[in-house]
Amino acid sequence: MLICDILLLVCQMAYFDFQWTDEIVEHLAEHGVSQEDFAEVVSGPERRGESRSTRRPCCWGETSDGRYLFCVYEYLDEMTIIPCTAYEVPRPGE
Repeated sequence: MLICDILLLVCQMAYFDFQWTDEIVEHLAEHGVSQEDFAEVVSGPERRGESRSTRRPCCWGETSDGRYLFCVYEYLDEMTIIPCTAYEVPRPGE
């Protein structure tokens, strides 16, 4: 990957503050998802939507190690996200 490609990727990523609790960190770990994985996907998702079960905002995206995650969260305000859950899912078309 060229430097210009990396800079373009970084510039396209949104910045959020995440409100982490011990409970959510443990919950994500049960699904094999770290805080860094969650933040990476939410900050630069491939797709955004709304959870069918909770109606909360959600997104899908790839981690730097190649896993494809589904992440659910709530907005505290436009810059602050409260993580709810995340887990690995098949990529679309698989």
